[in-house]
Parts: sequence; structure tokens; C-alpha cells
Amino acid sequence: MNGPRKPLVVERIESVRQQVTQARRAGQTIGFVPTMGALHAGHAALIRAARQECGYVVVSIFVNPTQFGPHEDYARYPRTLEADQQLCGEEGTDLIFAPSVEEMYPPPYRTYVEVTELDQVLCGASRPSHFRGVCTVVLKLFQIVQPDVAYFGEKDYQQARIIRQMIHDLNLPVQLRTLPTVREPDGLAYSSRNRYLTAAQRQVAPRIYQALLELRARVQQGEREAARLESDLHQALSAIPEARVDYAKIVDADSLQPLEQIDRPALAAVAVFLGTTRLIDNIRLN
Repeated sequence: MNGPRKPLVVERIESVRQQVTQARRAGQTIGFVPTMGALHAGHAALIRAARQECGYVVVSIFVNPTQFGPHEDYARYPRTLEADQQLCGEEGTDLIFAPSVEEMYPPPYRTYVEVTELDQVLCGASRPSHFRGVCTVVLKLFQIVQPDVAYFGEKDYQQARIIRQMIHDLNLPVQLRTLPTVREPDGLAYSSRNRYLTAAQRQVAPRIYQALLELRARVQQGEREAARLESDLHQALSAIPEARVDYAKIVDADSLQPLEQIDRPALAAVAVFLGTTRLIDNIRLN
């Protein structure tokens, strides 16, 4: 890392392309971290990795309306551009792309991208149009920034898996790097939505990860029947005060399809509402 800097902040697609073109002419590789802002230590780790591995680092900050359902938190999603700029500067970001909705989706906008099957399970089952919005905005950002390497966190495991499939299927010239989930000292995965939690909810939220750790310990001790493990995981999560379980699933780590037996690389993935706040987490089981 080259020390704190003041990133250039641009709102127009044309400005991004000009800056990236200059960086390429200077022989620099382009690292890209797409975000919705409200940045935290998890985002910082992604930016830090991009800074270490690439000559020029771009961070996008855009709360993407197409990945929110009609009754979700788009309107109240935290927007903290000033603090985000500071974090980006501390981690050595060169360029922040912070477009308006009109810049990203000029009317009349009619084109969307879908990765089928992978988007029908886990979060996709309860948020039907979510990954269509994710894929659309990420593909648009890839087209705008044209990065050599893009950085995603494993907390959003399904998202990263879907983006990897999109890159493969559409022959996109970008390498995907995924980094481990960054957690607070008590185990809670960093999330922009953690700030919604009340003090009481925040106190019990680490029990989500604790339940995942206990599940993995049972697998390591030889338990292989997925249905029994899922049932016990659901029960442990439901016992958390104010918790409502959206899903608690054990799936194939590649296809994201349900498993009967844990006889291949597997993932336990959960989504839990604490009050009105939806938190996701996951853990590799083997």
C-alpha cells in the first residue's frame, strides 16, 4: 500500500473510461471493487487486496435499485459517501465511481442479465429478481471499468458464484478474486445492514455464526445426513431472540443444489431476520 491518498470521485461513465484508459497506457493493471457504499472492514479488505495486486484501483459506490424487491430497504439503505471516500483513501483507492441512477439506467432501460438455476435457490428463492439486478449492474460496471481483476467477498457466496458463472458464460476478460468473510471480534460478519440492528439484536447476532461453527464441527466429527443437520441448524437459529429464519440450507458448494449426504464440497448458508434486518452468512463444511 502506498499510503493515504485522495481518490478522484467521478459520476459519469465517460470520465471513468478516460481515467482507466490513461492508467492502461501507463501499463497499469486495473483492479475493481464494486460496492453499494456504507463501507466497512470487509470492503476495506477487498480494496487492500486490489491495491496490493493491481496498479490502478477503482471502487464503485452505487446503491443499485434493480436488486431490491418492492418491499425491501432501497430507500433507507445507508448512503455514507463522505465516510466511504475517507476509507477508500486510507486503503489507496485511485478512482471512485459514484454514478446516479439515471447514469446507470438511462430511460427507457430494457436490458437485463440472468444466470439461470443458480439464481433460483437460497437468496434467489426469497428475493426472486435480486440476482437479475446484481448481474445486470455488475456486467454494466465491468463494461464501464473494464477491470483486469474484480474483487468480491465470500459472505455473499451465492453472488460471487453467480458472477463467476456469468464471467465464464459471456467470455468476459476479467479475473474474479474472492476473499474470506471478514468478521467482527465476536464472529458477526461485517455487513452494511448491521447498523440497522438494535443494541439487543446486535448482542445476539453472533449466535448465527456460532450455529454455523457448531454445524461444521458435527460434520468434522462424521455426521453426513444433511436433512438432520439442516433441521438442527434451523432450530438453533430460531432460538435466537427476535430471529426469524428465512432459510438454513446445506448445498453443493458449486451447483448450490441441495444435498442428501455431505459427500462432496458443501456449504451451509443461512439468512436470518433479526427484527426487520436480514442477515446472511455461510461456512464451508469440508
